[in-house]
Amino acid sequence: MTIKAYVYDAYGTLFDVHSVSEKAESEFKGYGKTISEQWRKKQVEYFMLHQLTGNYKPFSEVTKNALLYTLKNLSLQSNEDTLHSLMQSYLELEVYEEVRATLETLQNQNKTQIIFSNGNYEMLNPLVEKRDLNHLLKVLSVDDVKQYKPAPAAYQYALETLGVEPYEVLFMSSNFWDITGASSFGFKTAWINRAGFEIDELGIKPDYIYKDLRGLLE
Repeated sequence: MTIKAYVYDAYGTLFDVHSVSEKAESEFKGYGKTISEQWRKKQVEYFMLHQLTGNYKPFSEVTKNALLYTLKNLSLQSNEDTLHSLMQSYLELEVYEEVRATLETLQNQNKTQIIFSNGNYEMLNPLVEKRDLNHLLKVLSVDDVKQYKPAPAAYQYALETLGVEPYEVLFMSSNFWDITGASSFGFKTAWINRAGFEIDELGIKPDYIYKDLRGLLE
């Protein structure tokens, strides 16, 4: 079967969400790594809860609320300047080292390549432009349909936008919850297992497992 579209999750797959730890460390010495880890954990928890309760809020709002909780949970005092600085770091996430070269190589195969993310355009577009990937990837957000991945309706929107069959999509994510959703929907999947985790016990096996995007070049 021919793959016609490469679809990439953004956060953790193309962009290192924990690169915010540097800015967090500059604002709260000794807490950078902890803030980064707790912020991301709460961010995922919040959008999952919004999806489950049918109370959609844009990813930028979810991200800010997760940050507010994290700082409060760590008993760290902040002001608007601090919050703005940390939120700005999400628009400047580092791209993983192999991403650009891999995308450029795959572009020569005449395949459609898109980011499909829970992030909203206000967060994604500045990030893609900052890292000079806008000539390689189109950006698609669940914000268009107000349905967060891993809800089936989110993947359905991506499929309709691409205009292909589910088995013609290779969906890539470092987040196993995203792989679970995409695999269950019918996409071919590649788990970009950057952290070297074990497969979750969910009865789902991705079609491919790679430690980074270079595995796609096989």
